[in-house]
Amino acid sequence: MMISPETYYEMELKGKSQQEILKEIRSLKREINKLKKLIEEYDPSPDAFIMPDGLTRIKCNRGYLKKAIQAYEDVGGKYILTKQEQRTQSFDLALEDLQRLKFSIGGFFGGYETRTYTVTGEKVMLDVENTIIEKPSNLSVYYPFTKAEFIEGLRNLHIGEWKRDYMNPYVLDGTQWNLEIQYNGDRKPIRISGSNAYPYNFDDLTEFLGVDEEADNESDNESDEGGHSGEI
Repeated sequence: MMISPETYYEMELKGKSQQEILKEIRSLKREINKLKKLIEEYDPSPDAFIMPDGLTRIKCNRGYLKKAIQAYEDVGGKYILTKQEQRTQSFDLALEDLQRLKFSIGGFFGGYETRTYTVTGEKVMLDVENTIIEKPSNLSVYYPFTKAEFIEGLRNLHIGEWKRDYMNPYVLDGTQWNLEIQYNGDRKPIRISGSNAYPYNFDDLTEFLGVDEEADNESDNESDEGGHSGEI
């Protein structure tokens, strides 16, 4: 059973020394990384089936980690970001200069959907294209988020922690996806892609972007039923 960050503080951090809290911080980081690996690699070990699910545990542990870092600093410690945390922080800060985000997902048989989110002033414009389904209009529509809300939602996904490629070498067809983030100015774009493999919280991304993954899965299933197996 997961507990609130406040209860966690009372049970695990209150009254502890700098060294004891730092040890707890390291333990939380190891647990978060372990859970990410379990989800991304579909690890069949018993830990993968413990409830609550791995993603819920990651989110709870993030709350605990934030509380532990604050407790460490409250007792005089100076928390130093790891290289990964520095990269994530840099990614999050760069989102203030976000110009455009493009996300595509699909497969050979079901077609590909590409969603382009363009920042226009304080609003976000959305354009959707599909390689099979003809869209009814060439006009973009406003996405139901302001620029600030869109950026905050992206930061909550911790994309700065993601690898640049997620590939499953044992599947030929299936689903491929690409994420590209473009910025104003001279900053180089970020590109992340995958083929039948995903970051641990990929479903949170598709939910945030309003992507209908169920429709994509149905297309893949129909292709499999037609005799095209993606596995080798």
